[in-house]
Amino acid sequence: MSIINKVASFITQAYYDQMEEIINAPHSAQEKEFSLLIENGKKTEYGLTHHFNEIKNYQTFQEKVPVVTYEEIQPEIERARRGKENILWPGICHFFAKSSGTTNAKSKFIPITKQSLESNHFTCGKMLFANYLRNHPDTVIFKRKNLRIGGSAELYQEYKTKYGDLSAIMIDNLPFWTDFMNTPNREISLMSDWDVKLDAIANVVINESVGSLTGVPSWMLVLLNRCLEITGKEKLDEIWPDVEVFFHGGISFKPYQTNYADLCRKELRHYEIYNASEGFFAFQDQKDSKDLLLLLNVGVFYEFIPMEGSAMHERKAVPLSDVEVGKNYAIVISSNGGLWRYMIGDTVKFVSVNPYRIVVSGRTKHYINAFGEEVIIENVEDALKVAAEATEAKINEFTGAPIFMKDKEKGAHEYIIEFEKLPVNFKAFKNIFDDRLKEINSDYEAKRYNNMTLNAPNIHIARENLFYDWMKERGKLGGQNKVPRLCNDRQFIEPLLRLNETKTSS
Repeated sequence: MSIINKVASFITQAYYDQMEEIINAPHSAQEKEFSLLIENGKKTEYGLTHHFNEIKNYQTFQEKVPVVTYEEIQPEIERARRGKENILWPGICHFFAKSSGTTNAKSKFIPITKQSLESNHFTCGKMLFANYLRNHPDTVIFKRKNLRIGGSAELYQEYKTKYGDLSAIMIDNLPFWTDFMNTPNREISLMSDWDVKLDAIANVVINESVGSLTGVPSWMLVLLNRCLEITGKEKLDEIWPDVEVFFHGGISFKPYQTNYADLCRKELRHYEIYNASEGFFAFQDQKDSKDLLLLLNVGVFYEFIPMEGSAMHERKAVPLSDVEVGKNYAIVISSNGGLWRYMIGDTVKFVSVNPYRIVVSGRTKHYINAFGEEVIIENVEDALKVAAEATEAKINEFTGAPIFMKDKEKGAHEYIIEFEKLPVNFKAFKNIFDDRLKEINSDYEAKRYNNMTLNAPNIHIARENLFYDWMKERGKLGGQNKVPRLCNDRQFIEPLLRLNETKTSS
């Protein structure tokens, strides 16, 4: 181990110890978080309304505090955003992460308190790097810079509270000396015009010594391809010989695996992180497994609603101690960001309960279930990956929606896919995709049996840059904005199909 890595190991030891607590004493960790949250919650209007002073244990917490969606807690968030103090968390909340939301076109403003920044977002990032150093003691990333993509930060002028992308809020609050560890600098990172920022970032970072990458796979891929285009190089390690790892989150990496595999002559490591505007929840802690370690001592108390039966409809949540391996759960969090029993909209499956490791399986509203087929994003991504590998295709972006029954017409699913590399046989691609969905989803298979309820999926090939143009048209460019993958109605696919047809015909 180099001297720099020995110093880094010494500095990050406390964060690795925090991981050890998660693995060895998970329930104790959650009990401590619960107690701290309730004590702080007592000092808030929300706590007064829901009788936090009477909460002595988890059972009374369930009885006193309702499980809520963003829309249900939005009035309290708006009051906090106007500068009112002690609404959801003690004191004034100065920052709000603006989330485009993949389940709702309307923007959401997620409160980001000083405590949630420090004990959750920043601490989890430090734990991530501490863990990576343990897994790879000979890493060079501490001698090189980390390439990051940030969003824009706007000041909500009237009430003197800031809102913007979470990444921008974090960059705005990081110590000045972190600019020496990251590229580009905060001035470029916080530029709001994505088209201008893309070239600004690329022209700066191609002259830096980069060892690691951090960002959303789709937007990072756009940037990296721009860097290759500017330099005339074919592979990333021709620009940055020591680049070794990509820490990625925000969306599934599955559709991009082939793209990133082709970016380097050497193997580029990939470590998945599970963070959102609402919090940093988990990351890949093992170098040989993509499962994510649930972070239990970082300002978040977790509950889970089983997606089967009536539990979701009735919002019946269970604590961590009651979860089972293999079941699909919607996540409910209470956090030091001032969110109480809040449904973040994601679903997970536990692959282990000793320690607690998960995979992100989809969204509670990010699915297609127009005919009882219950197709979630996890199913579609798996089927696309299998179809792409079998037909030598590469996928950039996609979205899917139902085709509803009309008159005597049967229903179907419709997808529009932007390929980086087209399938060698498009008909085979469609058949393999359909067959794989049947194989992994019995409800879909039943509906597809002899075209009884569903016809074969209708798949369109998108023109180049269709999704980029669509996101730009909606004002959703940038690293924190995600293409909606599945929707149970046609609000996203219809404008995409129109835009694809308009540009193609013109």
